[in-house]
Formats: sequence, C-alpha cells, structure tokens
Amino acid sequence: MAKTTNINVTSNEANNNTLKVAFATDDDNTVDRSFSKAKKFIVYDISKDKCTIKKIIEIDTSNLPEGEKIKYIISSLKGVNIIYCKNIIGGDAAKVISSGITPVKVKYIDSIEELLSQFTYMINNNPPPWIRKIMNIELEDVRLDRWKSE
Repeated sequence: MAKTTNINVTSNEANNNTLKVAFATDDDNTVDRSFSKAKKFIVYDISKDKCTIKKIIEIDTSNLPEGEKIKYIISSLKGVNIIYCKNIIGGDAAKVISSGITPVKVKYIDSIEELLSQFTYMINNNPPPWIRKIMNIELEDVRLDRWKSE
C-alpha cells in the first residue's frame, strides 16, 4: 500500500492571503524531480511579506499499480495551489490542473530559494489575475485609469 508522511509546521499566525506552493525535490534545495517520480514535496505558504515552510510531504507509491500513482500523488497535495517540478507529462498535467493545482515546469534544476524570491517579487509587483484571485488581492483596474487620462 502507498504511504504518505506529512511533516507539518505549526504556526500561530493566520494564513490569509497566502498561496500554497509545492516544490518537487530530492535534496531540499532545488526543483530536481519530475512530478510523477517525486518522492518529496516541500510546501510553502507564500504571502506578500514572507515565505514559510508549511509542510514536507514524503510519498512512497512503489506498491501502487501504475494507473493509481498519479491520483495518489495529487490527493497527497490537496490544498496546494501551485506545484513546481522538473517535468510533467501532458496527461498528468491535465489531471493536476483538473484537481485545481497549477503545474509549473522549470527549465533547469532551479534553486527553491531563487524561485521563492522570484515568486515574491511577482506577487508584490504585478501578479496575474488568477493569483490575485487566490490570494484575495484587490484588483486595481489600471487600464481604466489609463484610458481616463487620455
């Protein structure tokens, strides 16, 4: 039978306006695993102000039939908004997306610290609408203001 170990990090702080972002990793420092082969995901809560580790999910799917592995991994990541991985095949990506998680494939073996820095910068400067919606960030209609001045 498959096994999942969740190591939760507890905090007294409220988790409002945060994204849950998971990174597929073996070494805890880089995104170095493909989605279907990952044995560990580090999940961060990311807000405009900071990034904190929420939990570490260790997954063992070695005893599952091939068709059940992806379902099991997805269920283990319940509540995660975005997953960074080295690679994800089309069919698996479709299943991940239909579960409400957005997969992001990295081009190189990227540092988790650098990805967190880039993500925080994006949130604080010009997050796309779908991230604003998840984080309950007020949408400013910059385009309408621009048109008013013309």
